[in-house]
Amino acid sequence: MSLTVTPAALAAELGARGLVVLDGSVFQRPSPDLTAMLQDSARASFEKHRIPGSVHLDALDWLWDRARGFRFALPPPEAVAAAFAAHGVGEGSRVVLYDRVGGNWAARTFWTLRWIGFDDVRLLEGGFAAWKAAGLPVESGPAPAPVPAARPFAPRPRAGAIADRAEVLAAIGDPRAVVVNALSRDQHEGTGGLTYHRPGRIAGSRNLPAGLLGDANLSADAVAALAAQAGIAPGQRVIAYCGGGIAASNLAFNLLRAGYADLAVYDGSLDEWGRDPALPMETGPG
Repeated sequence: MSLTVTPAALAAELGARGLVVLDGSVFQRPSPDLTAMLQDSARASFEKHRIPGSVHLDALDWLWDRARGFRFALPPPEAVAAAFAAHGVGEGSRVVLYDRVGGNWAARTFWTLRWIGFDDVRLLEGGFAAWKAAGLPVESGPAPAPVPAARPFAPRPRAGAIADRAEVLAAIGDPRAVVVNALSRDQHEGTGGLTYHRPGRIAGSRNLPAGLLGDANLSADAVAALAAQAGIAPGQRVIAYCGGGIAASNLAFNLLRAGYADLAVYDGSLDEWGRDPALPMETGPG
């Protein structure tokens, strides 16, 4: 099954039985002093204009376990499945995801579903911007409450889809694995941009910025070429990270499209790693 769908193809499917279209947008912006990433709900933007019949799933309320010690930490699989069920996603659903922020949050929602074992999910190529550019219909005004799924999805977690700090630490220097930073080159080198507690990158990690990957619309061959340039070899286990696991999800999603199979997102990313001075980081070209 394709991992993406074009705006025209989605428009032809709207209203079909079992189809759930989710807007996973969250607005993020760096603080003025570049020491923290701030986030806001995109609910008001969703109510201003959206794909007809779509449902807003706000990760700030539903997919962030605030009892854990880092930003956007995933809740347990059962809680994640219950959150999706409350928004209409259950056994037999077909899900299409989009966002209005360049694809990172749609990919984060995709990777969360993949982690709990839900596979019938696609991303909208080009996101909401492409939908509007195609002149397709939009809906405005307060959205009705989502209809809960009649049969909630029973999670079947893929243990390897999410990595923790211990696995990342073990992967450093292991030729069978590669740790890849999805943040910008400046952030990777520690020369600019937002700093997550300490400048730079996880020691030994490669860099493939999620900003190069488009909004689910870069070809699989183009993604594979970028991965090769970044030093990501086929057959390696790839652990993607960023500041809080969001851009990393976009990287993991695109590598999946490009044929990479052994993929994980480091959930804590630099928001966890950078807090602990015992965990190795480095700056400079690399």
